[in-house]
Order: sequence, then structure tokens, then C-alpha cells
Amino acid sequence: MTLRSERPRQPRQIKGKWWALLLAIAVQLGFLAVIVFSVTWQNRAPQPITAELYAPPTKAVVVEQPTPARVEPPVTPPPLPAPVPPPPQPAPKAAPVPVPVPKVERPDPRAADIALKAKQEDDRRKIAEAEKKEADKKARDAKEADDKRKLEERRKLDEKRVAETRERQQRETEALRAQADREAQARAQAEKDAQIRAREVAESSARNKALADWTSRIQAKVKGNVIVPTELAGNPEAIFDVVQLPTGEIIDATLRKSSGSRAYDDAVHRAILKSSPLPRPDRPDLFQRTLTLKFRPSD
Repeated sequence: MTLRSERPRQPRQIKGKWWALLLAIAVQLGFLAVIVFSVTWQNRAPQPITAELYAPPTKAVVVEQPTPARVEPPVTPPPLPAPVPPPPQPAPKAAPVPVPVPKVERPDPRAADIALKAKQEDDRRKIAEAEKKEADKKARDAKEADDKRKLEERRKLDEKRVAETRERQQRETEALRAQADREAQARAQAEKDAQIRAREVAESSARNKALADWTSRIQAKVKGNVIVPTELAGNPEAIFDVVQLPTGEIIDATLRKSSGSRAYDDAVHRAILKSSPLPRPDRPDLFQRTLTLKFRPSD
């Protein structure tokens, strides 16, 4: 079989014509090798199957298995003997039904590749499904873990808020209690101070009253000893600083402010010295070493 290239011959002046010719020859040779291999692989000798039929015998029928390559000629049966009048016979038996011969199919070499590819595809599909299930399970586990973590964080946050609220309320309560205590202490201290001040005022008033009473008694004693000059006009005032002992004895008497009349000032000074010892106070704590005494003739 001669193969020719279907491409037209190119002129000599076209470059690369030999490469194109060699390529075409190689393609044709490859195509021829594929055809020869396929014919040789599929061309197998057929195996004829023979079946004989008897009632009524006319001729033998040869049933052959169809083959894609060639068919054997039918086998001619031997000649039948001359017909003889048959005796009466019972009804003829049914002719045997030929048994169908199962068709033997040759295995297709591509079926193994297809089955292998199908198996590989099924394995890949199963692996992909298993991986997808595993990924879905991991995603569910991760989501459950994340939800659990968020729930735990929310619970801790709620507990923290409750603790902070309780602590803030406790601080506010303690602050209110401390403020109430401070206010109570302040009120108590104010009352105490008021009482102290009232007591001090009372004591001061009593002291001043007792001191005034003591001073009045001293002045009365001194006035009893004063001889007022006849030429004194008006009601002048003379002030003396008197130094005494706790027993009332006078140590010194000094004129602090003159009345304007020397005779009256001298008369008062003599009366002070004559009044020693002076009356003592009713309370020892009222004693004063130095007293300032005021004298007027008409008081």
C-alpha cells in the first residue's frame, strides 16, 4: 500500500520543503502502523457451531457465530435415502429448539483503562468527600469551640461586670457610711465644742462675775478707808495697780492714772495701803497677783 501526502507539491524555491515532506511521511507511517496493529489485534479465527435438525429432515442448518472477519461456508449434509412409504406413525414430535449460543464478547482493552480511571475517580471522589467531611467536622468543632469560648468570655465579662457593680455599690455604701460617720462625728464634735464653749462661757461668766465680786469687795474696803478732800470738785477717777500676795497682803500700789487731784490720789493711795490685807477671792483660781482698781469719790 502506497501512501501519498495529501499536501500539494511545493515549488523548489520554497524553503523547508524537505522538512515538510519528511514530516508528512512520518505521519503517514504512524497512521499505517496504527491500522495494521488494530486489524491484527481484532482478526481472530472464528469457531463455527454446527446444529442438526431431524423432523422433518430436509437439510442441515449450520448456524455460525458471526465474526467481524470471515464466515465459513455451510457444511452440506449427506444425501438422504430414497423415500419409503412410512407406516402410520404417531403425531410427530416437536422439533428441538436450537439452543441459542451466547455471544462471547472479546474484552475491550480500553475497558480496563476506563474501569481504572473510574476507580481512581471514585477513589478521588471518596477521598474528596472524606476530606470535605473532615473539613466540615473541623469547621463545626472550630465553630463550637469558638462559640464556647465566646460564651465563656461573655460569662466572665458578665461576672466581672457584676463584681464591679457589687464592688462599686459596696464602695458607695462604705463611702456613705463613712460620710455618715464623719457627719455624726462632726455633729458630736460640734455639740461637744458647743458644750465646751457654753461651759467655757458659763465658767468665764461665773469667773468674771466672781472676779467682779471680789474686785468690788476690795474696792469697797479701800473706799471705806479713803478720806475725800473737801476741795475736790466733780467725780474724778483714779486708777491704781495693786500688787498683793495670796494672803491679801499688799506689796505695792502704783498710780496708773491720776484723777487730776493730787490730794484725792494720795488719799486713795493711803487707803489702799491701810486696807491690807485685802479680801481674798472665794475661789483660789481667781487670785491675781496684780489687780487694776478704779476709784471715784461718788461711786
